[in-house]
Amino acid sequence: MDIKDLQNLIRFVDKSGITEVSYKEKDYEFKIKKEVGQNAQFVQSMPQSIPVYNPTNTSISEDSGTKTETKSNIDDSNYITIKSPMIGTFYRKPAPDKPFFVNVGDTISQGTVLCVIEAMKLFNEIESEISGTIVKVLVEDSMPVEYDQALFIVDPS
Repeated sequence: MDIKDLQNLIRFVDKSGITEVSYKEKDYEFKIKKEVGQNAQFVQSMPQSIPVYNPTNTSISEDSGTKTETKSNIDDSNYITIKSPMIGTFYRKPAPDKPFFVNVGDTISQGTVLCVIEAMKLFNEIESEISGTIVKVLVEDSMPVEYDQALFIVDPS
């Protein structure tokens, strides 16, 4: 379907009593949806590969920052999970050529910078609110994170 056909379809939906049209092809799909009393809106969706994190059986190795499969034999009930305070991109380093802020086994105290989360071109330093030892890093460097997503597991003892 070319752009002229798409424009004609939008005009048709706008002028008709139809409220929604979906169109699907091999590489893409789109939906044209009209709210009652409004003009037609065009919504396009492309299939995307989104990384998914499964916190029950993966962690980040301390040296390379790459994902390694591990079975957790640790009693997580004694640990505290540090979660993301915002949506954005998670960075373990202050710059690409710098070392990680923290690694597994590092002792942290209140106010220690753990990572940076970029949101809307602003880089926000995430500081620890507790003291303890980093047990696990749960997110890979440069990966998107959601609000309240687990980032680190800390042993407070």
